[in-house]
Amino acid sequence: MSYPTTLRAAAVTVGTALPPMTIHASTTFVATTAIATRDFQDVHHDRDAAHARGSKDIFVNILTDNGLVQKYVTDWAGPEAFVRNISIRLGAPCYAGDTLHFSGSVTAVDGAAVTIAVTAKDSLGDHISGTATVVLPA
Repeated sequence: MSYPTTLRAAAVTVGTALPPMTIHASTTFVATTAIATRDFQDVHHDRDAAHARGSKDIFVNILTDNGLVQKYVTDWAGPEAFVRNISIRLGAPCYAGDTLHFSGSVTAVDGAAVTIAVTAKDSLGDHISGTATVVLPA
């Protein structure tokens, strides 16, 4: 059996690109992740309510977006990485049925702290842009 390894801070340099991650935002994904994060706002699970509020469909909530950014950076960094900070800005909505394409690159290394610029795009453009800082073992 093989176990995932954690990157070491000394092995990471500015400019290191993270591998891409793709998430399909099915209707089930959008609704269940909203409920899992205890976000009961109807625009995340009720298509009629979303339409009534001027939205073309239900859409991914910000708590899910934060969780996806955390998954993206920790899948790359490994299980011993500690997420110190996530700072994101939302752009275009991610509606049910769309696909998110994550990309990222290391922008700073300060000792064990590694800062990563993260972007997630969907068919409408940039859905998420921001940074995440992880602390890696020495």
